[in-house]
Amino acid sequence: EVQLVESGGGLVQPGGSLRLSCAASGISFGSSDMSWVRQAPGEDPDCISTIRSGGVVKFYDNSVKGRYAISRDNAKNTLLLQMNSLKHDDTAVYYCVRGLGQFGSRGQGTQVTVAS
Repeated sequence: EVQLVESGGGLVQPGGSLRLSCAASGISFGSSDMSWVRQAPGEDPDCISTIRSGGVVKFYDNSVKGRYAISRDNAKNTLLLQMNSLKHDDTAVYYCVRGLGQFGSRGQGTQVTVAS
């Protein structure tokens, strides 16, 4: 059974930082491309970052490029997302997704709220 468990969300002020983690089990994590997808209230899900299985090839949506950094630790079956210079528009539920894009298996999500 695929299990993806996100953590690290919370309330942060504009300009602040958060680090999200996703613990994976039930999959061959080291062979899996992974993505971070976020969904703001009333909006469609949006794939904001992806990383290939080897950890070298990465993609960032323009909305987060230069502020977010995706990484992975294949030895620990963990996907990470470092988020800096957070903005109000970054408020959303963030999901860890297996595969490239928003349509793979996902966890329950972690809420990120950026507010003064």
